[in-house]
Amino acid sequence: MSTLLLNERDTEEGLLVSVCDADVVGETFENDDVSLTVDADFYDGEEAEEAAVVQSLARCTVANIVGTRAVGLAVEEGFVDEENVLDFDGTRHAQLLWM
Repeated sequence: MSTLLLNERDTEEGLLVSVCDADVVGETFENDDVSLTVDADFYDGEEAEEAAVVQSLARCTVANIVGTRAVGLAVEEGFVDEENVLDFDGTRHAQLLWM
């Protein structure tokens, strides 16, 4: 099971959270004409347990989530609807915006 990485940033708009599976950092994934690069400057963070990720997603204003485990957790916990998940060749991506 992949390790989860969690990064929280306070912004003028609120809490920005990035969550990803550790094994996708630095990778680029393709889906037709769209590509997704999991940039370490943005996604690399502290190793986190699932409970900490869930707490962070509950408090955030915006979240970017990449990786099969990370996106699966967000879906399982009700933060993201499965139909809003993007599938890339080899991983999954979702964004969360609380309005």
